[in-house]
Amino acid sequence: MKILVCICPVPDTTTKIAFTDNNTNFNTQGVTYIINPYDEWYSLVRALELKEAGVATAVNLVTVGKADAEPVIRKALALGGDEAIRIDTDSNDPYVIAAQIAEYAKSEGYNLVLCGKESIDYNNGTVGGMLAELLDMNYIGFASKIDVAGSTVSVQREIDGGEETDACDTPLVISCQKGVAEARIPNMRGIMAARTKPLKVVAPAAIDTLASVVSYEMPPAKTGVKMIAADNMDELVSLLHNEAKVI
Repeated sequence: MKILVCICPVPDTTTKIAFTDNNTNFNTQGVTYIINPYDEWYSLVRALELKEAGVATAVNLVTVGKADAEPVIRKALALGGDEAIRIDTDSNDPYVIAAQIAEYAKSEGYNLVLCGKESIDYNNGTVGGMLAELLDMNYIGFASKIDVAGSTVSVQREIDGGEETDACDTPLVISCQKGVAEARIPNMRGIMAARTKPLKVVAPAAIDTLASVVSYEMPPAKTGVKMIAADNMDELVSLLHNEAKVI
């Protein structure tokens, strides 16, 4: 089994958010990028576990980004990936991301494509589904457990009020969330080996952008807590209706 893991560079969670160009662009000055946690902790680690168990023969990584994304890709290689592919373009349109990956992957014979359920910057959660459609593969989203027996993949996923277990034959795209695997830290041997592992740069396909950012805005600043006396129900109801906008 050949596995492709989608890797997305995202700003570190401690990053101070700021915008430029009249709030139309994210200010990347001084920002440290990391592997999207859903890609790293769950989809990548589960792929590596499948390889260690003898189920997978290769775990390749793919990202859509410019050269400044390569340190993030090297960290993913340090965790145990065999080869990385960087599609040399940049976009915040999830369709473009999915289409670029699909254009590369459709001729590479991958049996299983794993990605995180969403990225922690835009939180769209749409790349996995679009990627499956573009690759003409089945799709299972928000997996919390993945097991493989031959060409059949068993996936457990959370649903309202319980859990659901699905079985599907490969080829298959799965988006992963908490529970799929336990986070790993790259060791020194992996870090050294990552320096010489293949990192192939692929020219982007001609993909039309379907969505663009009009503007960004910061969430409203948090306000202080209003304390209401326990016996002052009228004021509480008034505040809920007029300030909290509860109807």
